[in-house]
Amino acid sequence: MASDQRPIVIYPPAGDGGRRVRAGPHFLGMAYTLLDVVEFLRLAGMENTDDDWLRQSPLVEWRGGGPDTWTSAHGLHD
Repeated sequence: MASDQRPIVIYPPAGDGGRRVRAGPHFLGMAYTLLDVVEFLRLAGMENTDDDWLRQSPLVEWRGGGPDTWTSAHGLHD
């Protein structure tokens, strides 16, 4: 991994199903779908990302479920 690239962390779903997205120390937004994450990364300058890249990249750390998990552990969001 290049020294100028920072890990991307997608946090567990909140009660409304949204997942916080961080790139290094920067909060990028609250994502409700995989495409939201793609858009946040595009706006942050990572224009060549797509949903396949997110699913496979070692730069992405998925916490509390993988890229297909968009509901909270309590099932409050369908």
